[in-house]
Amino acid sequence: MGETLARRGDLAAPPAPPLILASTSPRRREILEQLRIPFDVVVPQYEEAQGDPVEHALGKARSVGAFDDRPVLGCDTEVICGGRVYGKPENEEDAEAMLESLAGKTHEVVSGLALITPAWEEVHREVTRVTFRPLDARDLARYLASGEWEGRAGAYAIQGLGASLVERIEGDYLNVVGLPGAALVRLLVSRFPGVYGFG
Repeated sequence: MGETLARRGDLAAPPAPPLILASTSPRRREILEQLRIPFDVVVPQYEEAQGDPVEHALGKARSVGAFDDRPVLGCDTEVICGGRVYGKPENEEDAEAMLESLAGKTHEVVSGLALITPAWEEVHREVTRVTFRPLDARDLARYLASGEWEGRAGAYAIQGLGASLVERIEGDYLNVVGLPGAALVRLLVSRFPGVYGFG
């Protein structure tokens, strides 16, 4: 029995090289941990402005430079409703205005995902549709009092109390949290079959 176990151990795959995450977002770190994808964080030297999230994701990934053959992951997310881009609210009044505007409507959470190495670059766009239920003054006051809206695009966090604002979603839930997990797994299956435990 001991010999059999030893032989099996000899065949164990080497640990996967950690991805380089070009982001300081706690949500993105949590999603990678949830998916059991090893990673190291490097702060991107990239100034964000309003624009295409795919372009921003690629800019973030490129900004941290190369790390041998380790893949670099960049991501950017925005909330869009009726052609308007909803960024992070500046204060509670701004957050209230955003939530009032999104109430009872369907908006899109659009993410750009970039995975690059010195040899190649892959970029993808992921869209998840989120519908808010109608919100009254009590709903808004309760959510604003939670403080959860701070630093969140669209002024809500679906993984927290913000779930109470949502009627339904269509698409990748993790994309709304902060990183399109399904798209990332597809990329890892395609580019690194078996290395990160997928494919």
